[in-house]
Amino acid sequence: MTQPTRIRQRLAGLALTGIVLLTACAPATRVTLLPQSSGKASAVEVTTSQGTQRIDQPYQVAKVGRSGDLSLDVTTAEAVRKRHPRLLALQPLAPERYTLEFDPGSSTLTADSLSRLEAVIRNAQSRAGGEIIVTGHTDRQGTLEANDALSLERAQAVRALLIERGFNAERIEAVGRGEREPLVPTDDEVDEPRNRRADIEVR
Repeated sequence: MTQPTRIRQRLAGLALTGIVLLTACAPATRVTLLPQSSGKASAVEVTTSQGTQRIDQPYQVAKVGRSGDLSLDVTTAEAVRKRHPRLLALQPLAPERYTLEFDPGSSTLTADSLSRLEAVIRNAQSRAGGEIIVTGHTDRQGTLEANDALSLERAQAVRALLIERGFNAERIEAVGRGEREPLVPTDDEVDEPRNRRADIEVR
């Protein structure tokens, strides 16, 4: 009788994990860890009655024998493409990310960002059905409380522009991060235009 196999995915400090391919065949099951499109690290633990095998490098393979014995192997991207073409074709598109900047102390996009907005909208429209997350940011001028509010206003302003162009409001989430995640770290009260931004992730 085939032994039950438990798989636990782990990613240090992150919610996302890499793609795992499960292949069942006699006499073994293979669990292959694929790299994330973002390049972030991920890991999977495969547990049977005979023990646990952790795989944490892209294209590592945990092989499960019919009795539940475990062994480690390594494959290649080319081998995975040949072995699993249909499964790979079902992978979702990698998220696309864009950044737009704002005028100082406001939720008004800069002229350059307005000119780039059309390309963002066209690309987002080509991925119908996904979700869009808009995260607003500020530089370190002003108080924490004021920057929290301003960053959310910036995210909501971009969200409103997308809705005006026909995007479903339920698809778009707007969040503010204040001055907590600067693109360019600076001292307090420094005017840094690259930190006055909204990051757009289209999934």
